Amino acid sequence: MVLWSQLVIKSLLLVCSIISLFLHTGRGELIVQNFSGLSWENKGVVSNSKCNLFQGRWAIDPSFPLYDSSTCPFIDPEFDCLKYGRPDKQYLKYAWKPDSCNLPRFNGKDLLQRWSGKKIMFIGDSLSLNMWNSLACMLHASVPNAKTTISRQETLSSVTFQDYGVTLFLYRTTYLVDIVREKIGRVLKLDAIQQGDAWKGMDMLIFNSWHWWTHKGNSQPWDYVQDGMKVSKDMDRLIAFYKGLTTWARWVDGNVDSSKTKVFFQGISPTHYMGQEWGASTKNCNSEQIPLAGSTYPAGTPASAIVVNKVLNRMKTPVHLLDITFLSQLRKDAHPSMYSGDHPGVDCSHWCLPGLPDTWNQLLYASLIM
Repeated sequence: MVLWSQLVIKSLLLVCSIISLFLHTGRGELIVQNFSGLSWENKGVVSNSKCNLFQGRWAIDPSFPLYDSSTCPFIDPEFDCLKYGRPDKQYLKYAWKPDSCNLPRFNGKDLLQRWSGKKIMFIGDSLSLNMWNSLACMLHASVPNAKTTISRQETLSSVTFQDYGVTLFLYRTTYLVDIVREKIGRVLKLDAIQQGDAWKGMDMLIFNSWHWWTHKGNSQPWDYVQDGMKVSKDMDRLIAFYKGLTTWARWVDGNVDSSKTKVFFQGISPTHYMGQEWGASTKNCNSEQIPLAGSTYPAGTPASAIVVNKVLNRMKTPVHLLDITFLSQLRKDAHPSMYSGDHPGVDCSHWCLPGLPDTWNQLLYASLIM
């Protein structure tokens, strides 16, 4: 009863936060004319409107995983849960099964041939790193004898499959918008994207943001936030996310030629730090070994996902949403938890590899061929 009451209170607070976001932007403008009509249409991901790849269930598939982490030269240690002693193995065997259609089997060689000579860039935080690692490992498993080169730098990294001329870039950025060092300290500028010059000239862009917008205290990488001419010590993080993402949307609309570059947004990757969110008494994801069943997630849709959908639906440039939130919410078992190497604490934010991000890349592949 206590857990249910907490969820009800949390839901009410979430509704209030969303209403606050969409009615008050800080400039008194009305963002949403009809909140009840907020669309969840996934713009252009699947041409067949009867096929919703993002609603379904997790089921055991004996052919999984799609690769062996010990033979992938690109995987970052903090995602290699088996290397650091995770004892259970069943989490490796779950495949996503959409209710209304079949998810195509990932074919790495086909993807490399289709995108021969092309440049693909993941842009975002460590969850982009998670997905970039995953795709590199999946492609390597498909063409294990192909020549590859890898470059690792703080901001820009790449893996090139030389036989196909395909390069996977990773551009690390915490917020998509800029953090600038000024006399007063580090300033998060909600209306500036100077780093965007590095994203130009790509054939495919996969963006991601949200994880860092909630960080506070010592883990917050800025001292002030600037919204227009107003500089503050802090502001409502959901509103800040909306404004930052709106700046990103303007950048895409002004700088990307959709006839030459395909654009995706990775979607909101959930965390599992509070068992009450999925109706359990557990503290976090530690020791979780099976996914949730059912067609809904007890805590509901995160407000950040609603923000993403609203911003994408207002854009002129087609941006394809990989709507990974719900299917990832079900995977409370798929985090590194205690098995992420030298990182202290329990990691219920990132995902083991092989694991859930492989499904994200299956969905990316499906969106390119269906």
